[in-house]
Amino acid sequence: MPKDARLIVSSGIAALVIAPSLVIASLVIYTSVMATLMYRTAGESHGPALIALLEGMPHGVPVDAELINRELLRRQGGYGRGGRQKIETDIVQFLAGIRMGKTIGSPIALMVPNKDNRLDDPAATPPLHRPRPGHADLAGAVKWLTTDCREVLERASARETTVRVAAGALAKCLLKQFGIEIFGFVRSVGDATGKFSVTPANWRELLVLRDASEVYCPDPAADAAMKDFINVQKQNKDTAGGICECHIFGCPIGIGSCLTWDGRLDSRIAAAVVGIQAFKGVEIGMGFDVARLPGSKVHDEIGFDPAQKNTPSLGFVRKTNNAGGLEGGMTNGQPIVVKGAMKPISTLGKPLASVDLRTKEKSEAGWERSDISAISAASVVMENVIAFEVARALVEKFAGDSLTEMRSNYEHYLKAAGNLGES
Repeated sequence: MPKDARLIVSSGIAALVIAPSLVIASLVIYTSVMATLMYRTAGESHGPALIALLEGMPHGVPVDAELINRELLRRQGGYGRGGRQKIETDIVQFLAGIRMGKTIGSPIALMVPNKDNRLDDPAATPPLHRPRPGHADLAGAVKWLTTDCREVLERASARETTVRVAAGALAKCLLKQFGIEIFGFVRSVGDATGKFSVTPANWRELLVLRDASEVYCPDPAADAAMKDFINVQKQNKDTAGGICECHIFGCPIGIGSCLTWDGRLDSRIAAAVVGIQAFKGVEIGMGFDVARLPGSKVHDEIGFDPAQKNTPSLGFVRKTNNAGGLEGGMTNGQPIVVKGAMKPISTLGKPLASVDLRTKEKSEAGWERSDISAISAASVVMENVIAFEVARALVEKFAGDSLTEMRSNYEHYLKAAGNLGES
C-alpha cells in the first residue's frame, strides 16, 4: 500500500482512500452484509409451477399456512375474473426452510403448482405473432429478437403474482408477531368509488364488508356500481381497471431510512406497487393532491398524548395523516396509506389494431384467455407486496438471527425511544 494511502474502516465498510497526489480514483470495497429480507420468483403462466425463494426470514417465526392459502384463494377470486381461475386451485407447498410449522432461518422455497400446465404443447400454447397493445408482447419480442411473443407473455403474465402473494402472506406471519396488520381493498372501478374512511377504530368492521363484497370493496352501494361497470365492459368486449388502497397499522416510528434513496420505505413501497403487472401509478397519503395545496393544508401538525406513550406511535399524535404515515422515507407512527392505479386488462374481446411481426402488415392483436377485470385480485397482490416491504424494513431495523432476538431488539428500541427527553 502506498505510504500516502490510508485504510479507513467505518460502519462495516472498508474504503481505500488514495491521496489526491496519486491521481488515482478512490476504491470502495463493501464488506458488510446488511440483514435484509428478499425474494425472487420463477415460473411461467402455463409452466409446471411457480416458485419463490425467500431469504432473510429469522428463525422461529410461526408459519400460518391457512393464512397464506386464504390469501391465494382471495387472489383467485373477485368479480370479472376469467376461466383460468376455474382451473387452478392455488395451494402453497413449502420445499425448504420450514420445520414443524416454523421458519428455521435458512432460505425458504415455496411452490404453487399449475394445473393448466401446457407450456410445451405447441397446439395448446401456439406462437403469438400479433402483439397486444398495453402488454409486454412487442417490447419483449424486440428485446429478445423474436417474432413469437409466447415466451414473453408466459413470464410477463400476472399469473406470476401468485407466489408474490404467498411470499407477502409469509411476511405477514412475521409482522403479526409485532402487532402490525394490513388492510387492502378496492377503492374505485370506473366512475364507481367507495365512500368511506378507514381508521384504526373501524377497519375491522370494513374488513367484514370487504370480504362480503364480490369486488372486494367495503361499500355495498359502490360494490353494485362497480359490478355494473364491469358488466358493461363485458358486453362491449372491453376491460376495466381501477384503484386499490392499502392501510398498514401498528408500525413503530423509524422503520425505513432517509439516508439512501433505496432505503426509503416509501421508495420501496412505490417500486413494489408499480412492479405489479398492469399497475401504472402509486400514491402515498394525499398523493398528487399535495401539489395543489399550500403547505399549511398538507403537513400534519404534531402533538403528544401521554396516554399513547406505550403504543408504537410513542404518544406522538396527528390530527391528520396527509403524509400517509411516511415522512422522509420513514414511518412516523401513523397508519401507512397507499393507493395504486391498475390499468384495464390488455387482452380485449374486440382486439385493438396491431401488426404481424413476421410481415409488419396491419393486423388485429392476438387473443389470449383473459379477465374482464382483475382489480379485486390486484388489491390482494398489492396488499401482500406492501406487507413484504414493511417486513423487510422491520428486519433491517431490528436485525436478529431469530424471532426471539429480533423481538428483544424491538422492545429495547421502543423503551429507549419512549425515554427520549427524559432525565
